[in-house]
Amino acid sequence: MPDHVLITGGAGFIGSHLADRLLRQGEPVVVFDNLARAFVERNVALLKERHGGGVTIMQCDIRDEQAVSDAVRRASFVFHLAAQAAAARSVSDPALDFEVNARGTLNVLEALRKMGRPPPLLFASTSKVYGALADLALERGDARYQPRCERAREHGISEERPIDLRTPHGCSKGAADQYVIDYARTFGLDAAVLRVSCTYGPRQFGSEDQGWIAHFVARAIRRDPITVHGDGLQVRDALFVEDLVDALLLARRDIKPASGRAFNVGGGPARAVSLVELLDLLAELDGPRPAVSLAGWRPGDPRYYVSDCRAFQALTGWAPRVAVREGLRALYQWRLGVEERLEAAYPDAPLSARLGRHGRLGMAS
Repeated sequence: MPDHVLITGGAGFIGSHLADRLLRQGEPVVVFDNLARAFVERNVALLKERHGGGVTIMQCDIRDEQAVSDAVRRASFVFHLAAQAAAARSVSDPALDFEVNARGTLNVLEALRKMGRPPPLLFASTSKVYGALADLALERGDARYQPRCERAREHGISEERPIDLRTPHGCSKGAADQYVIDYARTFGLDAAVLRVSCTYGPRQFGSEDQGWIAHFVARAIRRDPITVHGDGLQVRDALFVEDLVDALLLARRDIKPASGRAFNVGGGPARAVSLVELLDLLAELDGPRPAVSLAGWRPGDPRYYVSDCRAFQALTGWAPRVAVREGLRALYQWRLGVEERLEAAYPDAPLSARLGRHGRLGMAS
């Protein structure tokens, strides 16, 4: 009989928040994670401290077919969040990116397909599958780009938009996205995809390449300059992590009608923010506006992406609740506490030593 919820990548930023919510609801959770990213051991320690024997840690790699098969065997539901999430690393090591994101997802799907009564699957894809959106006509304002198209300006980018895979990361996540949808259609799995936009919140250690809001917050607290790629007017919709957890749980509830479909999940137009606007919000929280240096545009980086979430809202009733200012304040307070603890523990050490074996932020998902 099924006896646990399985979360691949469950020690990461999003996965640990999801695990914590499920455990607080009294549901046993198996966290499947190779624990290779910086700082994820803190998330594991927190889950164990709060929930004891309710959480089981499987330190395994998503590329290990036998380990994946063993993990899904007694699962009541599978949240597949394990991923190589950094676009720059996908360029430097495309093979690793493919093996984790595409092959790792196929391992999960094959393990389910071979079961007599497989549990349902929800896969966390990315809004990056829509590519650079180069054909989206934009107006350049003082603080942000805006679409000329009234529908896109009012609602964002919908699932009607064809996917346009750019960078190895976009290709690997897009391939996984399409495999999940096809396994639902071809093999009858209860499986659905959420194309998640820019997620942020406490317990996120960000970098230029991944988790940029958390990266900006950390740099602002340390009074370090921030490098902005492009002109800073590019827009993303910001989704607070607890709002995403709400969406994941509602998608689980409605997995049968959702099966075989992909849904955009993000902050939407009401939570859209440009990089310049986020810097201004940080100045409101933290005093001086962070110093900024400009760098060139990254390949495949859209000037405007905001999620149209109406399809998912119509199915589940979900809507994000946390405003950007409120969520940014929560992330800032958490990160400030991290910096204060590091400073107290290592008052004479350089920043790189205080941050541990990687000497930098941004490896946790």
